[in-house]
Amino acid sequence: MTANLKSEICNRKLVVLLSGHGSNLQAILDACASGELGAQVVAVISNKPDAFGLERARRANVPAVVKAKSKTQDRRAYDTELADLVAAYQPDCVVLAGWMRVLTMAFLQRFPNRVVNLHPALPGTFPGTHAIERAFEAYQRGEIRHTGVMVHLVPDEGVDCGPVLAQEVVPIHADDTLSAVETRIHVVEHRLLVETLKKLSANLANYFGGSQL
Repeated sequence: MTANLKSEICNRKLVVLLSGHGSNLQAILDACASGELGAQVVAVISNKPDAFGLERARRANVPAVVKAKSKTQDRRAYDTELADLVAAYQPDCVVLAGWMRVLTMAFLQRFPNRVVNLHPALPGTFPGTHAIERAFEAYQRGEIRHTGVMVHLVPDEGVDCGPVLAQEVVPIHADDTLSAVETRIHVVEHRLLVETLKKLSANLANYFGGSQL
């Protein structure tokens, strides 16, 4: 690896979008701080003003921005404004880490091949919200034997169905509670998301054929 490419990789700029607690954001922040992930979170944006993830960003001295959508605002108009806000930080990658809104093409077309989503289910299973709860209920009905986690690209408005970058099976045990399954999934989420971002940063040409994530 040349010195210039190594420097470029170590300066990858990430914007993280979230709506809630932000434990996956924390995993990214910790990996950046330790040097495990050669990148920098340059902004954290939430559609929820009370999202604890914003406090995590402030504690890490990362800009924490609230971009709420009014009830009367058109989705595309909101996403256009959100895209303008994100673009101002010139990110190499936009990470959806618990972002609870489906983005329209008004946003996605601004960041082709650069929007990465984390979803607590395997490809093709339990898209959308409450995936962990739905998987646990399906296990109790005898319909599945395990669940999982995936990280995927978001090329369009499809829900949790973009090209898969990484996935991992998460077991469900007979004596599990929902809380136990959630904890097990979150442990995998934190690791798999960081590992995937590391691979994206280190294999730019292989993934996207260019200098941007």
